[in-house]
Amino acid sequence: MPETVLRSFGQGTEPLLIVHGGAGHRSTPLTEDGTASAHAALERVLAAGHAVLAEGGSAVDAVIAAVRELEDAPDFNAGHGAALTSSGTAELDASVMTGDGASGAVAGVRTVRNPVTAARAVMDQSEHVLFGAPTEAQLAEWGVETVDPDHFITEKRRRELAAFQNRPDPMVQHGTVGAVARDASGHVAAATSTGGIVNQQPGRIGDTPLVGAGTFADDATVAVSCTGTGEVFITEVAAHSVHARVELSGAGADEATVQVLDRIAARNGMGGIIVIPAEGAGLAAYNSGDMFYGAATAAGSHTHV
Repeated sequence: MPETVLRSFGQGTEPLLIVHGGAGHRSTPLTEDGTASAHAALERVLAAGHAVLAEGGSAVDAVIAAVRELEDAPDFNAGHGAALTSSGTAELDASVMTGDGASGAVAGVRTVRNPVTAARAVMDQSEHVLFGAPTEAQLAEWGVETVDPDHFITEKRRRELAAFQNRPDPMVQHGTVGAVARDASGHVAAATSTGGIVNQQPGRIGDTPLVGAGTFADDATVAVSCTGTGEVFITEVAAHSVHARVELSGAGADEATVQVLDRIAARNGMGGIIVIPAEGAGLAAYNSGDMFYGAATAAGSHTHV
């Protein structure tokens, strides 16, 4: 298992946005065109999310704006360009949580153009937290944009599924997108979205839509978004575990994150976590070989692919 890589961004209580486009082992290196496309996509994501913060907007509006861009970019496993199930379909999950404890999530959606907007609708317009495959009538009532299921399927993902079914390689079964933010008022928020894992059985749900596993936020501690071996992140309650280590043991966000990734590695899992604390530097950490990530502050932006 590769050593954990950790990068820090920002300081104090300044507005800050950190995003990820999925962590995992790359069986083949990115092409020059693929690298350029991923960098450009991350720059668009950061520009969309940080523009909200720069205008005095809320952390939750910033993460929603960022994740919508991530879902629209075929470079990443969410929304358009999602990984395909063993049946060749796209089943999408997403969640969002604000630092005051509000949260919403959807699992197994097949027609929502931007699943993170459906998660936001659950949070804002329902008395519940998680909906599995909400009906078209519910989506229409919430004002969520829908598309034909073929919108999410790309030729790249068809080839990926065929290659995996011909020669399975669990090392490449990863991919999720997410964002964490801190706004000028000191509030934090997190959002995460995914197409799951290539060749997953229809109906499988990972950590992404489970508050506490793939996503968590608390204004007193941290905002967290995860990517990686979903089943292990679920049983480790990974996102909440970062928060709990900060709150209960007084660990710094970096120390807490590395400890959680170490526990995941000890159970033969791998992945990445992005974190922004209530105060201080945010971070991107991973033990999966590599991870797409980026960060934006008033001083500028940084992307890694």
